[in-house]
Amino acid sequence: MSTFVLLHGAWHGGWVWQRVAPALRAAGHEVHTPTLTGLSDRAHLLNPQVGLSTHVQDVVALLEAYDARDVVLVGHSYAGQVVTGVADRVPERLSARVHLDAFVGGDGDCAIGLLPAAVAGHYRESVAGSGFGWLVPVRPLERLGVTERADLDWLTPRLTPHPWLTYTEPLSLAGGSELVPGVFIECVDWARVFRAQAERAAARGWPVHEIATGHEAMVTAPDELAALLLKIAAR
Repeated sequence: MSTFVLLHGAWHGGWVWQRVAPALRAAGHEVHTPTLTGLSDRAHLLNPQVGLSTHVQDVVALLEAYDARDVVLVGHSYAGQVVTGVADRVPERLSARVHLDAFVGGDGDCAIGLLPAAVAGHYRESVAGSGFGWLVPVRPLERLGVTERADLDWLTPRLTPHPWLTYTEPLSLAGGSELVPGVFIECVDWARVFRAQAERAAARGWPVHEIATGHEAMVTAPDELAALLLKIAAR
């Protein structure tokens, strides 16, 4: 059996996988859903120095502490950058990396540079304004394709501002990530901000899957997502 490590995106915490993790565990897999430094239940650690390298170290430390092997590392949205950084550091611990509507960065790429120009502009404006120059304020969930009132009510009070340095700090890769097979899952029933990332993944020869839901697939299509993750692990 595999070990799944599920990484949340910006503004979220490990709790966001509550609708997906039970199906993976029921199939016999070990599942970890860590919260990255400075977010959600670890928001008390938030400071301007929390960057991409902080979050990469969060996950590397978890894998080493549990001596986790045969890991399917899943990153949603921003956490695609974290997945790539972790794969570069400890490729021998991973069997696959899954980018769920997420960044597919290369050496020297920063997350803000991988967003469409208009979206990146909105981020910069919000950081300069209500983000005090170092935080990414929470984006409206409706823009991410969340429409059901129950989902909005569950998500909204749990979201916290995200450290801006994680979007501006570039990946520094030494080639290890290329040893880990990649898979991309695109959520296609919204603005498709990550379409260019899906195309980048396809150009690398990765399998690319689609789920007809908004960006928050772990919330709005958890059963379909869990089934797809199990198929990926079985390969």
